[in-house]
Amino acid sequence: MGNTNDNTVAFVSGGSRGIGAAVALRLAQDGADVAFTFRENKARADEVAEQIRQTGRQAIAIQADSAGPAALVDAVNDAASALGRLDILVNNAASFLVGPIEQLTADDIEETIAVNVRAPFLASQAAIRHMGSGGRIINIGSNMAVRAAFPGFSLYSMSKTALAGLTKALGRELGPRAITVNLVNPGPTDTELNPADSPMAEAVTGLTALGHYAAPADIAAAVAFLAGPDARYITGATINVDGGFTA
Repeated sequence: MGNTNDNTVAFVSGGSRGIGAAVALRLAQDGADVAFTFRENKARADEVAEQIRQTGRQAIAIQADSAGPAALVDAVNDAASALGRLDILVNNAASFLVGPIEQLTADDIEETIAVNVRAPFLASQAAIRHMGSGGRIINIGSNMAVRAAFPGFSLYSMSKTALAGLTKALGRELGPRAITVNLVNPGPTDTELNPADSPMAEAVTGLTALGHYAAPADIAAAVAFLAGPDARYITGATINVDGGFTA
């Protein structure tokens, strides 16, 4: 018996670091060829691509800013063309602009909506043109869409909440094609942008039930399950991988 995603093709937006890199690597370990986007750091993207290749799978790193609609759609189409198909889409790339509402600018709003809302919609629209029966779309949201425990998250939380609507409606629409759509809401996760030893870490972990941050691999494990055949009857669902933050 092969791995859970043997001979599939996955596309991960924002796959060069943090949760996205962990997801890309886990899907490769489970047997998928993986294309992923990165915005600026080519050296970091090349490292992730090499890690994927070391699992025996193909890897394609595509430079594309998710704020640019044409660039992201082109990346999805190019990945499907290069790898021959597309079975799994993980909408991971995100803009994290937080602060008092009075200080958020119109440009901040435009970027947040472009990356966190428009990009998942457009990537999904592009991906389903290449997906057959059994396709998987997994959106990466946030625990702060469910429980805004700190001030300053109005814009970010609003954008991530939109993914719940997209997930449910698209899951309903694509059900007859046996394509599932689900949402993973990570909680505090130990990444470069949100390290477990940050000044806020004690306050954050105090709001969880388990009392510690997740590793990126913990989020990737949930994504891998939803991407695999054992999740064929799960769609329109939200999975909170947050250590009990929203319990």
